[in-house]
Amino acid sequence: MSKDKMYDPYEGFKQISEMWAGIMNIPTKKDVANVANLSIQAGGKIDILEEQIWKLQNSLGALNKENLELFQEMVQMVKQIQGEFQRTVHEVTEMKRVKDDFQELRKDLVDIKIIQVNLRNVREELEEIKDSQKKIIKMNNLDEQKTIHSDLQEVKLELNQLAEIKNEITSIKELVVKDSQKGKTKEKDLVSTV
Repeated sequence: MSKDKMYDPYEGFKQISEMWAGIMNIPTKKDVANVANLSIQAGGKIDILEEQIWKLQNSLGALNKENLELFQEMVQMVKQIQGEFQRTVHEVTEMKRVKDDFQELRKDLVDIKIIQVNLRNVREELEEIKDSQKKIIKMNNLDEQKTIHSDLQEVKLELNQLAEIKNEITSIKELVVKDSQKGKTKEKDLVSTV
């Protein structure tokens, strides 16, 4: 046992000085060592905290940067959406105008179809009028032909009458010539009577 427990003169002195230091409230070497150890630990913890704060600041900076980029992207998207909305509004307005134009064209087409039907009716009426005119012309031609034919018949009759008169005149001349040979006196009497 003696080997295990040896008496250390400094150990007793240490204990006594620690006791007096506790009574007098003076820090001992052990207290100073504990304080130094605690300050080293606190410095290490402060360093760790500083690193964590820097990391936190960096991550906050990166997060702020990401948030700023995200915000800028959102602003760009909002601007794009506004532009697309304006284009859509413009296209809708244009489509309404085109629709109105188509409705006007449809009305015009209906009017054109009505005009076409009316023109077709007018053409049919014109064809009927032409046919009627042709019939009238034929009838007029027939009437004219009949009048010409009747006029020709009258002319033939008159020519026949003239031929008969001529024949009578020639027969009278022959008689007169015969009588003139018989005597000129008789001719004078006849001429005065005719």
